[in-house]
Amino acid sequence: MEGLGPVAWPPEPIRTERLVLREPETRDRAVFIELLASPEVHTYLGGPRPRDELEREMPAAPERSPGSFVVELDGSMIGQILLRRATGHRRPAAAGKADLGYLFLPRAWGFGYAAEACAAALGWLADALPGEPVVLTTQTANVGSMRLAAKLGFTEVERFEAWGAEQWLGMWSPVQVRHERPGLVRSAQ
Repeated sequence: MEGLGPVAWPPEPIRTERLVLREPETRDRAVFIELLASPEVHTYLGGPRPRDELEREMPAAPERSPGSFVVELDGSMIGQILLRRATGHRRPAAAGKADLGYLFLPRAWGFGYAAEACAAALGWLADALPGEPVVLTTQTANVGSMRLAAKLGFTEVERFEAWGAEQWLGMWSPVQVRHERPGLVRSAQ
C-alpha cells in the first residue's frame, strides 16, 4: 500500500456528531499496541501480533502519513481509519484505487462509531480527491464488516478465496451517497 498521492496533509481534525478524526500522536502508542495485539480485533485479519514484539518495534510516535486517522471519542483513541492506495492489491479491480481499512477496540463495537468515522473519512477523501473510487476487502465471515460495507454504500465487485477464506471486494463511489452538506458522506438509511 502506498500514500494517496496529492492530498493536503494533515487536514484539520474532522469532527462528527460524536467523534474526532485526527492525525496520530505519541499519546496513542499504547492504544495502537492494544489494537494490533487484540485477538478479537484480528479474528479475520490473520491473528494478533505478540504484544512484547509490538512494544519493542513500535516507535514512540505512531506513523503519521496521509490517510492515517486516529478515531477519538471523548478525548481517547478508540480506533484507526486507513485510506491508502491499493497498488499491490491481488485483485485487478482494486489495484491502484484508494483502499479503506479500519480497526476499532472491542469496547467500541456496536455503537455505530465505525460507520460514523468511515463515513467522515470517505467524505474527506471525496473532497480531497473528487471522483476517487474506494475499495474495501473483508472476509465474508466477518458479518460486522459486511454490514458496515453495505451501510457505507459499498457495492460488491467480486468474491474470491485468499488466506484460507472467502473474501469480499466492494467499491464505493463518492457520487453514490452525498447529501445535505458538501464533503459529508452519510450512510444510506
